[in-house]
Amino acid sequence: MSLPPPGPDRCAVVTGASSGIGSELARELGARGHQVVLVARSEDKLATLAAELGERAHVLPADLADREARAGLLERVTALGLVPDVLVNNAGLSTLGPVHRSDPAAEINLLEVDVVAVADLCSRFLPGMVERGRGAVLNVASTAAFQPLPGQAAYGGAKAFVLSYSHSLSGELAGTGVSVTVLCPGPVETGFNAVAGFDDEEAHDALPSIMWVSAAEVARAAVAGMDRGRVVVIPGVANRAGAALARFAPKRLLVPLLARNHPGLR
Repeated sequence: MSLPPPGPDRCAVVTGASSGIGSELARELGARGHQVVLVARSEDKLATLAAELGERAHVLPADLADREARAGLLERVTALGLVPDVLVNNAGLSTLGPVHRSDPAAEINLLEVDVVAVADLCSRFLPGMVERGRGAVLNVASTAAFQPLPGQAAYGGAKAFVLSYSHSLSGELAGTGVSVTVLCPGPVETGFNAVAGFDDEEAHDALPSIMWVSAAEVARAAVAGMDRGRVVVIPGVANRAGAALARFAPKRLLVPLLARNHPGLR
């Protein structure tokens, strides 16, 4: 099963498109001829990307932590005269540090964007795809989905949800003409680390250089995986090996090791 072909009345909706992996996914889909609907909070950044991508790019600013904003997104897309054949749930964020020192509002906001928004938008966009008999969904998780993540407990738990949820969707959608892919990147050079609360030097100290992959490479792997109908895409050989190891490593040994090395717990 491959990506639905692009068309003048069809589009790919990309959330979190203002920077990092999201903007690279929009570029990759645009390069394949898809119209792209760019969704994020920052209208200025989206407008800059849309100007780069040209007339096939459309800007729809929205805060995905806002349930009313999410509820109206499908209608705003169709109001452009476009049919959403591709949904990319890329928007996400992380908090940093132990839960007992956390800001409850920040933790709930993370879950709203990283978990609830994914389920919300899938439940709104998938019915039309199934009815048309074509469509593709890309949910962005992380290699953190394969292991506990002390220091970013809510983020690791959220990405584990996205991984499990996407696997379940792939089973439900078999034979419908709609595919689901979950992207699980390792460390990526974006502004994500700064937003989470730690600098790039700390991140590089915690994770070996062989695991780092560029956002452009991640996007290429993701879209190629969607086109091939893959359920799970993990860019980078080292990250695939690490994810496999994390699945089978005893948690009583793995968790203390991860806690000792995480910048958020130093």
